[in-house]
Amino acid sequence: MNIIESALVQFFKSTPDKPIIIAYSGGVDSQVLLVALAKLKQQGQLPNPVVVCHVNHGLSPHADTWQVFAQQQCDSFDLPLLTQKLHLKKQAQQSLEAMARDARYQVLIKASTEPAIIVTGHHLNDQAETFLLALKRGAGVKGLSAMLVSSALAQHTLARPLLAVSRDDIVDYANQQKLSWIEDESNTDEHYDRNFLRHQILPTLNERWPSINKTIARSAEHCFEAQQLLDELAQDDLAECQLSTFKLSVPHLYKLSESRLKNLIRYFLSGHNFLMPTRQQLAQICQQLNADADKSPVIQLANCCFRRFRDGLYLTPIYQDITLWQQSVDLSCVPDKSRLNVQLPEQLGVLSFSINSEQVTTKSHWQTAIKQPATNQLVSVRFSHDNPTCLPQYRQRSRALKKVLQELSIPPWQRKRLPFIYYDNELVAVVGHFVCQAFLADRPDLALIVSWDSEPSF
Repeated sequence: MNIIESALVQFFKSTPDKPIIIAYSGGVDSQVLLVALAKLKQQGQLPNPVVVCHVNHGLSPHADTWQVFAQQQCDSFDLPLLTQKLHLKKQAQQSLEAMARDARYQVLIKASTEPAIIVTGHHLNDQAETFLLALKRGAGVKGLSAMLVSSALAQHTLARPLLAVSRDDIVDYANQQKLSWIEDESNTDEHYDRNFLRHQILPTLNERWPSINKTIARSAEHCFEAQQLLDELAQDDLAECQLSTFKLSVPHLYKLSESRLKNLIRYFLSGHNFLMPTRQQLAQICQQLNADADKSPVIQLANCCFRRFRDGLYLTPIYQDITLWQQSVDLSCVPDKSRLNVQLPEQLGVLSFSINSEQVTTKSHWQTAIKQPATNQLVSVRFSHDNPTCLPQYRQRSRALKKVLQELSIPPWQRKRLPFIYYDNELVAVVGHFVCQAFLADRPDLALIVSWDSEPSF
C-alpha cells in the first residue's frame, strides 16, 4: 500500500461508522483524495459511507465544465455527488478568496445533518504556505499553528489526513494511477499571496533547504502545543474572572500580568466566536481597565465591543442607535381574549399588550399590570425620554428618571435599549424594571397586561 492510501486507512480506522464528505474541486489534490478513498471503499478497507461535495464558485469561465468533470468522476466510482453553485459578490474590506472559502465551508457544513467527517486534500506544502502567510500577517502562536490534522467545523469534523504528505507524493500517485485533473488558471496568478509563495518563495527555500516544508510543519506543531498551554492558562484565569457569560470581574483582571490579561481576552473572544483584536485594541482594553470608577469607556472591535461599567468588563454586540424609534399602540383594535404585539428593534423581542388577564402566560421575561389608558389617550412605546421626574412603585419619593436608572445599576448602554411606555407624553413604565405608581392597576378588570418576551442582555 502506498503512502497516500496508508495515511487514509490509518486516519479513518478509528471512525468506521462516521459518514465521510469529500471536499472535491477536481484539482490534483482532491482528485487523488477522491480516487484513493474510492479504491479503499471498493476494496472493503473503508466501511464509512462516502459522499462527494463540489462547490461551483462561478469565478472562472470554466466553472461549469469543472462541475461536469466532477459528476463524471463520481459516476465512474459510483459515488453520490452534491453540487452547489454560488453567486459571490465582492464585499468591501474582504477578499473574494476569503469569501469563496467561507461560502464553501457553509456548503460543506450543510451537506449532512448528522455529524460527519469533512475531508480535504491539504498536504505538507499547503501547510508551509499557510504558516508563511500567518507569519506575514504577524500572527501569534495560534495563527502560526497553521492547519490542524483534525478540527471542529460546526457539528462536523474537518479532517486533513494527507497533511504530512508532500505535493510531490500526491503528483506521483496521480501519475501512477494515470489520473486526469483540473488545472485552475487562478493558481498561476501571483497577485494572490499564496501563489506568490508557491511559485517564487518556497521553491527557492526548498532548493537551499530540501527539508524546509517538514521543518515548517514541525514549527507549526510546536506553536500548536504552545497555544494549548496558553489556552489551559486562560481557562484557569477565566474561572477566576468570569462573572457571567459575557461579563468579567475587573478586580480579578487587575491581578493578572499584562501578558496573561491579553491571553485571557483573546481566549474570551474566541469562546464567543468573535474576531481577534489588534495589538492596539488589546492595549486600549488594558488601559481602560484603569479608568475612573465613574467612567464607562467603550472599546469597539471588528464585530463586538468591550464596555467597562463599575467592576465589570462586558462583552457586547455593536448596538445601533434606536433613540428615534417609536410606535403607537392602538388598543381599540385588540379583540377580547387576544393580544397586540409590538416587535421591538435590534432583536429586543416582542412587547405584548392584553386586556384579558386570563389569556396571559407566565413565560415572559417580564410582565406587569397597569391601568388602562383613557379613551382619548395615545399609547406609545419609545426608547427616548426627556428625563422626567417619576415615582416607581418601590420608591417613597419621586426622582429624575436618569437617577432612578442609575440606582438600578443598569449599564449606560443598556439604558438606551429600554422600552418606555407612555400615555400621551407621560411616562407610565420602564419595561423590565418598574411601573410609575400613578399607573399601577388597582382593579384586575380594568388592567392592561404588558408582557416582554426577550432575553436579558448586556
